[in-house]
Amino acid sequence: MAFTLYPAIDLKDGKCVRLKRGEMDQATVFNADPADQARRFAAMGFDHLHVVDLNGAFAGESANGEAVRAILAATDVPVQLGGGIRTRAHIEAWLEAGVSRVILGTAALRDPDLVRSAARDLPGRVVVGIDAKNGRVAVEGWAETSDMLAVDLAKAFEGCGVAAIIATDIGRDGLKTGVNVQFTADLAAEVSIPVIASGGVASVHDIRALRAARGSRPVAGCILGRALYDGDIDPIAAVRLAVA
Repeated sequence: MAFTLYPAIDLKDGKCVRLKRGEMDQATVFNADPADQARRFAAMGFDHLHVVDLNGAFAGESANGEAVRAILAATDVPVQLGGGIRTRAHIEAWLEAGVSRVILGTAALRDPDLVRSAARDLPGRVVVGIDAKNGRVAVEGWAETSDMLAVDLAKAFEGCGVAAIIATDIGRDGLKTGVNVQFTADLAAEVSIPVIASGGVASVHDIRALRAARGSRPVAGCILGRALYDGDIDPIAAVRLAVA
């Protein structure tokens, strides 16, 4: 099974930022031009991009549309987009705009029927984002924690055509403390849907650990954030490791 790396472009007020634990007041601006950042990642050899509209995640609708469209125009690398996508109209509009896959997080918990119907009608185009805090699902830009267990939410989308699940350990996101390999591997073992790790990836050692994780199903990939921006991850080494 292929292991895919997804450099993250998180958008806040039109700029490329990184947060710590999802807190909006803990934002560091890394590039005021998200399209330029997209081109940089493509030039490094990455063949996918993970884009999140942070303002949109809190607002419940697109808030950085101009920046997203600029990214889409800047490169032909497939882009998966999340943040504020809560309706069928939102889903279809972004897919028509050129986004490869949409990520549904809050909608997955609040409106699972929307996710299932969209995944069935648009196979391979819908990703479920499961953001967890102590194993329980967080929503509304991580501002609220629900009673739903991450594994139970993942199982709810078996067999409907969901392309992947992005599993984020909020407690590690943006801190470079190391990815939660066990949480990700355990989730991957419970569902047939490919699982992508997110949160805390600090070095190529984390990529290696995810690839080597023992379970009935392998982890499908991981999202690279602050450690890549800070230079703690060598992009050439990361790409080589992913395809090895």
